[in-house]
Amino acid sequence: MDQSISVETDEVEATRPTRTIEWVGPFAIFAIWLLADKWLPIANPAKEIIRDIVLIAAIFGFSHRVVPRSAPHWLASVVVGLGVFIVWVAPDALIPGWRAHALFQNGITGRITTSIPPAQLNPIMLALRTARAALLVPILEELFWRGWLPRWIQDTDVDRVRIGQYTSLAFWAAALLFAAEHGPFWEVGLLAGIIYNWWMRRTRSLGDLMLAHGVTNLALSIYVISTANWGFWM
Repeated sequence: MDQSISVETDEVEATRPTRTIEWVGPFAIFAIWLLADKWLPIANPAKEIIRDIVLIAAIFGFSHRVVPRSAPHWLASVVVGLGVFIVWVAPDALIPGWRAHALFQNGITGRITTSIPPAQLNPIMLALRTARAALLVPILEELFWRGWLPRWIQDTDVDRVRIGQYTSLAFWAAALLFAAEHGPFWEVGLLAGIIYNWWMRRTRSLGDLMLAHGVTNLALSIYVISTANWGFWM
């Protein structure tokens, strides 16, 4: 393991205790916006721009102290991110009608709907959506899913649990909840959660997880735009 990330993590943990809001705040704001989105009386692209500004403000306002500044294993993280992208699109690309099965779309997992009508996806909207997916979502999701949740499962005082440290319960609970978050894409979400958790345990570098997640989302966005398979952008 690269010693720089260990030193960086130790310094963050040793300066003063972190607060839950630093790890959870941006993700909570993101989730609340998703729930309220359809009731917001704001037209696009203004609504998308405001959403991104709110998320940037949440990341800097809540989490500036815990967001990592480096990804020591950046090349391998890029490869991991591309691998997760392949895992994500492979079932639908290889098996026609795969996602239409009741195992994936039902009353529990939900059904695939696009949050933005395809007719509104002009170049500005595509650029905004891609930038958010590749740059903002990986930060706020990894703060929560790999930076906070597995450690909180082990000890509610997360500062007593090292970044990247997992028990079996923490590993699998985080992966299963990550899968549940992705609704009709739960099975690839589970595989992605397992891979990301494994990479976090191997590198103990939140920066590398954010990079891998960002590469996955960027590759997926390019795929969606090039194939017009908008269902991946729920």
